[in-house]
Amino acid sequence: MKRDPQSPEERPEPPPRPLLSSSPSGQAEGAELAAPVWIFGYGSLVWRPGFEFTSRKVGFIRGYSRRFWQGDTFHRGSEKTPGRVVTLLEDCGACTWGVAYEVRGEQIAASLEYLNMREAVLGGYDTKLVKFHPQEKDAEEPILALVYIATPQNPSYLGPASEEDIAAQIIVSSGCAGHNIEYLLRLADFMRYFCPQAEDKHLFSIEEALISILPCLYYTEDSLEETTSVPQKSKS
Repeated sequence: MKRDPQSPEERPEPPPRPLLSSSPSGQAEGAELAAPVWIFGYGSLVWRPGFEFTSRKVGFIRGYSRRFWQGDTFHRGSEKTPGRVVTLLEDCGACTWGVAYEVRGEQIAASLEYLNMREAVLGGYDTKLVKFHPQEKDAEEPILALVYIATPQNPSYLGPASEEDIAAQIIVSSGCAGHNIEYLLRLADFMRYFCPQAEDKHLFSIEEALISILPCLYYTEDSLEETTSVPQKSKS
């Protein structure tokens, strides 16, 4: 069944780090955020933004591929069994589908403070500005949107692995936000129902691998239960 990231006192203080850095498409570094602000989500933000917003649009950004290469020891995993969540990999020929949220007025500070805790602090994400292309046919120009990306320098970064190994890790991981399986299936369902024309081979291959592994786990558990429930003959 298929479910279709000099001396100390004389040394000059470094300049403050800009909130945003340049993207592969060449946006200006340290660009200022002006109202309204758009925030692009490509993982759990597509179904659970966690902040108030004015409007939302389904669409895509170019120059990135989505990968389950980021470790998670809080939301979808633990220190003992880290979960796998998505981050973005620079890929000039690719595009990643997700949801962009428009925030205005007081929503801007509130949403950025929330995301800096949820993504940048706990998850270790950098921020960039990217061009978001809405799905709707009457959209005129791309929208400049903020996105959080985990990098290989992130201490929780896990990097590449086979789809089967990623699925096996997802199956045994859960955190304060829920099981890692839920994360994978919700993301796959979003792509299937909101972006049916888009391809995400990496995502759906992991989903397929997970579904193929689950019956084996259930069979093993049932076998163990049957074994423990069978009365044992007493030794003479």
